[in-house]
Amino acid sequence: MHQRKDLLQDPFFFGCSIRTFISMKLLKNKYPFDPSAKHHILIGIGLGIWIFSFLYFTEPLDVSEFGEKEKLIYLPIYGLIGGACYCLFIPLQSFLNNLFQHRWTILSELVFLSMFVLIASIFARLYYLNVIMIGESNPYSLGYYISDILFPAILIILPIVIIGRFSFGKYKEKKLEQTKIEIPGEGTYDGLKLFFDDLIFIQSADNYIEVNYFSGKEIKKSLVRNKLSVIANDFPELLRVHRSYVVNPFHFVRWKTEKNKLSLELSGAHFTPVSNTYKEEVKFIINSTTNN
Repeated sequence: MHQRKDLLQDPFFFGCSIRTFISMKLLKNKYPFDPSAKHHILIGIGLGIWIFSFLYFTEPLDVSEFGEKEKLIYLPIYGLIGGACYCLFIPLQSFLNNLFQHRWTILSELVFLSMFVLIASIFARLYYLNVIMIGESNPYSLGYYISDILFPAILIILPIVIIGRFSFGKYKEKKLEQTKIEIPGEGTYDGLKLFFDDLIFIQSADNYIEVNYFSGKEIKKSLVRNKLSVIANDFPELLRVHRSYVVNPFHFVRWKTEKNKLSLELSGAHFTPVSNTYKEEVKFIINSTTNN
């Protein structure tokens, strides 16, 4: 017990703990990610071309000993190995992205890049031993191969992968951001931007409206200074069910009748009343939507 207290009072131990905690928090931050297989195939193709170009024009180590014909025979295979190994992981990253509810983090990116580098390095080493050096004596040792050939090559080649993935990820985020709707605030008051499918319902609250919506898997509420009638006019896709409520039909779950009063159950076990004024129109639209 005393030893534990001493550790907690140790500035070095405390500093290391804080740095570890901050690092773990940073690794869980969201990272730009594009799930499009087509875009990742383009990255794989670009990577293969870059590896070949790098080896052909810079001639690292014993590449300079190759003749022009040998370069054109052997070097494209290194590019093919890099591009093919990258494409090999496309289904895996799609699986992981779905597993984590489309939340790709810095840690996810680091794990992907580490696995890619490991597998590509193994295949490159096998190619070197079994094709390039076949029939030759004294191939480079594994230690020398890693420290003097592989590591410098990774430092030059990997940034292309990182830049390509990051660029497509940011482009995807920008395109998604453009699909959001904005529930405006009145005058100089702040509004709220969100995806239409995340919006569950909006309720009138005096001089404000209360917006209920999904943020990831969590349901949140936000107050926006505006009138429900204005929002109903601005977004005809929303369904007016009551003078104090508009709902997103996408989140309809079931009808509920209690004491001769009709209500809608929406996602997240939210219930909104349906007034007699809107009952027939609501029934028609909801039934038409769900039947389709």
